[in-house]
Amino acid sequence: MNIKRSLIGAAITATFAATLAATLAGSAFAQVPAGYPADYQKIIDGAKKEAKLVIYSATDSKAAQPLIKDFNTLYPGVTVEYNDMNSTEVYNRFISEAAAGGNTADVLWSSAMDLQMRLASDGHALKYKSPEAAKLPAWAMWNDSAYGTTFEPAAIVYNKRLLSTSEIPRTHSAFATLIKTEKFRDKVTTYDIEKSGVGFMFMTQDARENPQFLELENAFGVAKVRVQSSTGTMLERISSGENLIGYNVLGSYALVRAKTDPSLGVVLPADYTLILSRVQFINKSAKNPNAAKLWMDYLLSVRGQTVIANDSKLFAIRSDVKGETTSAELIKIIGEKNVKPVPVHPIVLQFLGPAKRMAFLKQWKETAGKK
Repeated sequence: MNIKRSLIGAAITATFAATLAATLAGSAFAQVPAGYPADYQKIIDGAKKEAKLVIYSATDSKAAQPLIKDFNTLYPGVTVEYNDMNSTEVYNRFISEAAAGGNTADVLWSSAMDLQMRLASDGHALKYKSPEAAKLPAWAMWNDSAYGTTFEPAAIVYNKRLLSTSEIPRTHSAFATLIKTEKFRDKVTTYDIEKSGVGFMFMTQDARENPQFLELENAFGVAKVRVQSSTGTMLERISSGENLIGYNVLGSYALVRAKTDPSLGVVLPADYTLILSRVQFINKSAKNPNAAKLWMDYLLSVRGQTVIANDSKLFAIRSDVKGETTSAELIKIIGEKNVKPVPVHPIVLQFLGPAKRMAFLKQWKETAGKK
């Protein structure tokens, strides 16, 4: 009888503990942030009921994890389902699922700014003015729908062991001249612009900014450029010496790795440096729209941007954030007049039309792609 009572007592205690834990977890939700509209509480309450958030992203899970962890300390009842893909996969998967009317992402977050802007301008983005919008640069927002979240440079990365100081190119023109030499034959890498959304976008933006772009394409052809679909693969091959130098490598990843890899050197071109901002929008048909709004506002907030700068190392876009990887620090290094941000605007769709895309790729194959 005593044993039976003990078991019943233990069961009651366990049930009470579970109920208390659930209650405390629910009450641990962050309150309305200072300066936000009073009715923001409805979004918080709605997210608590939804209890889930699905994100499709081209940001590496390792870089995203500090953000997800911190977000969950604010909103512990929201389970984040994070899907890490390359930028083209983000676009194709979403389009396919949306067309089929099935489950898909609540939030899309990608470095392929042009693909993101195509989706947003085609009506897939929920119109939502974040309370943090006023703190962003004007070029980093479009139609209260699409928001830039980072400030990442396109870099030239080289093998420090195998290049002399005099060989290191500081401008796009110097890079084009360098890779025409015999030493760099089969030793140059960049993105496969047919497979990499961010690679295609960087190269088309180069075509807009660089008056000697055709010369650059021809130089790639002379060097018999080796193309890759991911930043990680390019960095590995440059570090090992299989490739000597890489072009338009995503600088946020390269600069972080260079701190621990003595083989890697990183150049931010002195004539101009393209700046990418990972574009995020909320799916207009999101199943969890309130949780999506919480995530959007968190990522754009001082708190979220501080995590981006100091933990994710993706370069915070806000100018009021402290840390080593911030827009302010990067501008000091490059010089304000040489910083060329790619705007969060449909203007980046210029080369995405079928005819222009095919023409651009055809020229690339005939010049840079010749073997």
